[in-house]
Amino acid sequence: MKRTLKIDPRLSFDKIDESFQPPATVRVTKFDDEAVEDFEKEFNKALNTGQPVIPIQIDSYGGAVYSLKGMISVIEQSPVPVATICTTKAMSAGAVLFSFGTEGYRFIHPDATLMIHDASWWSDGKVEDIKVDAQHLDNENKKMFRRMAKHLGHPQDYILDLIKEHSHVDWFLTAKEAKRHRIANHLRVPSFEVEISVDIRFG
Repeated sequence: MKRTLKIDPRLSFDKIDESFQPPATVRVTKFDDEAVEDFEKEFNKALNTGQPVIPIQIDSYGGAVYSLKGMISVIEQSPVPVATICTTKAMSAGAVLFSFGTEGYRFIHPDATLMIHDASWWSDGKVEDIKVDAQHLDNENKKMFRRMAKHLGHPQDYILDLIKEHSHVDWFLTAKEAKRHRIANHLRVPSFEVEISVDIRFG
């Protein structure tokens, strides 16, 4: 995401650099415990700058569903709009996180790709343990996609029905398809423009 800083030439750049906090962007490439911790730190850092929007740039193949839930929780508590931005790829957990941007603030590059599929994880142990794990995963999968559909303004089973239509295999979406399903709002990458100037008046 492009960030532009325009400073009035009458101001000392060095002094401004010491006292001014430029807008921050949160970047997500993976979904694990460490990533959730970093996400929350970066998100709070961005909030503390006083910027009007928190941009989250996603470039990820996905990861753990519980880490995804932790990041969504942070987004849902934000006092300002959250912009999600996909410049190349947002797959699996990355696609779901992308969908949780504030309505009107979900941006995708025209050549970027989203991929949605059923949740998965590795399970071993006794047969009955595996059955319990499978049932739990199925419940989490349905809850997450119903939550996603509600956030996007769709009927609760909208995403689940589309996954079923695609035979429960990886469902790759172009930017235009993502917009058609209201997962994305804009087929472009936004920019941050900051202008610092001096207004001198005599009267």
